[in-house]
Amino acid sequence: MATGATTSRFATLAGACLGGTGVALGAFGAHALRGSLPADALALFDTASRYQLVHAAALLGVAALAQRTGGRTLAAASLAFALGIVLFSGSLYALALTGVHALGAVTPVGGLLLLAGWALLFAAAWGNRMPAQPDPEAADARR
Repeated sequence: MATGATTSRFATLAGACLGGTGVALGAFGAHALRGSLPADALALFDTASRYQLVHAAALLGVAALAQRTGGRTLAAASLAFALGIVLFSGSLYALALTGVHALGAVTPVGGLLLLAGWALLFAAAWGNRMPAQPDPEAADARR
């Protein structure tokens, strides 16, 4: 069973790695590929980069939450986000660069994993009754 620390470490490492490569690939697409790929392929590349960056940030959010609360649902969310990024964005990058449309068949699977990551994150937040933070004003009022 994954502990909160294990999930947090995985999500942090995956988020940092995928976030950094998302920035690098986004810059590569915007600068190096402009003029060498058709506009529709550049749009696919941009979509892949954007989704990669958004979901890398989501992984970092899962990492922070897992550090505080842990749980299997957050572990599943982090895995769904990481695999979803690889399959969704990876297939779009490959499609944009190669033009092989069969690669697009993988994209919906990645998209479903990204949606599953959000659903699992919602479920983890809904089911986790985090302890309330003490209200310093209420403590002062009791004195």
